[in-house]
Amino acid sequence: MLTTAFLLMTLVPADVSTQQKPTTGYASVNGVKMYYEVHGSGEPVVLLHGAFMTITNNWSGWIGELAKTRKVIAVEMQGHGRTADIERDISSENLADDVAALLDHLKIPKADLIGYSMGGGVAMQFAIRHPEKVRKVVVISSTFRRDGMVKEALDALPKLTADAFKGSPIEVEYKKLSPTPDEFPKFVKRMLATASKGHDLGADKLKATTAPMFFIHGDADGIRLEHVAEMFRLKGGEIHGDMKPRSASRLAILPNTTHVTLMQRMPVIVPMVNDFLDAKP
Repeated sequence: MLTTAFLLMTLVPADVSTQQKPTTGYASVNGVKMYYEVHGSGEPVVLLHGAFMTITNNWSGWIGELAKTRKVIAVEMQGHGRTADIERDISSENLADDVAALLDHLKIPKADLIGYSMGGGVAMQFAIRHPEKVRKVVVISSTFRRDGMVKEALDALPKLTADAFKGSPIEVEYKKLSPTPDEFPKFVKRMLATASKGHDLGADKLKATTAPMFFIHGDADGIRLEHVAEMFRLKGGEIHGDMKPRSASRLAILPNTTHVTLMQRMPVIVPMVNDFLDAKP
């Protein structure tokens, strides 16, 4: 998801925590040479970053915490970070299929997914298109339909340019990591073109997914609360848990939290995520 929050991201320094050296590599998937890192050991969980972002400026600190008990597979999707762009739409369908092919490449039959913003949309799309490959999904500040964003976020999209990111961690990391460091303006235009087409994963398709989902949002993260409630209802939420069995899916809304500052609430979110992923059916 592309929102005005990414303008605020220019104020957030890229803080890369010290971690054990991961196993890294590139996987040839669907014409994309996808960069990935593997940290830790245990049950596999795949991290899917937000639009414009990289492993370094999306998951700082998160990987180290999650890798204490899990095998963490962090990826950089088409056009992002160390993964070069190709002549293909950067759509949630294509990105989800790339992640599925990566799991095949790594010989991992099934994994949990954690997606932030755009990555959350990819995670939901993955659950729709590849149900046999996903166990549980954590969706952080994302929508399943374009109108899930608040009006000011939708209105800001057509006005966004590469200049808005000048000197920001978003631009700095792109130029440092990308195989095409001089093509940042083109990359921004590509992402905006994708956003302008809108997206709708389909309420019926989301409802039909079998993987439990944990929706995590801030109370000021640019997503309509009605939309958040709709997603949770589609996954069996809004029941009286003392009177009937609860849904395997969950919902958390963090107070005084925006789209950007949500990722800084790691000490609060990671324990909730671990509890969700560890919960037995």
